[in-house]
Amino acid sequence: MSVFKHALFALALAGVSSAALAHNHEKKEAGTIVAVAAGNPDFSTLVDAVKAAGLVDTLNSAGPLTVFAPTNAAFAKLPAGTMEGLLKPENKAKLTAILTYHVVAGKVTAADVVKLKSADTVNGKAVKITAGHHGVKLNDATVTATDIKASNGLIHVIDSVLIP
Repeated sequence: MSVFKHALFALALAGVSSAALAHNHEKKEAGTIVAVAAGNPDFSTLVDAVKAAGLVDTLNSAGPLTVFAPTNAAFAKLPAGTMEGLLKPENKAKLTAILTYHVVAGKVTAADVVKLKSADTVNGKAVKITAGHHGVKLNDATVTATDIKASNGLIHVIDSVLIP
């Protein structure tokens, strides 16, 4: 089974409808990464975190950037109280470190990702990439949707939050 088919299967399991992604895909072409994420209710926690970390301008920059975007369900997997704590102003540096660990400079398509063993993130630390019968994984997170276009880069959806 191809990586693309694995991603579609995982997407179906994650409960994100392909119709919703297709509908949002039309909007994604014109908007920045932040606008695309803000236009999809599955990314509301991510958008709130980006705002709290003060990263809106960074993710609205010319780029190109590639974002491995955790869904609300991915954030919900974190231990109880984790996100509430990270959103506090005194934890802005820690939140920023986590969020920038989800961003790679440049436009990295799904076809590019499957050829990599790791990718250097904007955080300064590399994320491990494995591709195989299980689909594509970044550390322990599974990629569930790929190549969502934005005017300044790409978004790949993941099912877990990456912790540096």
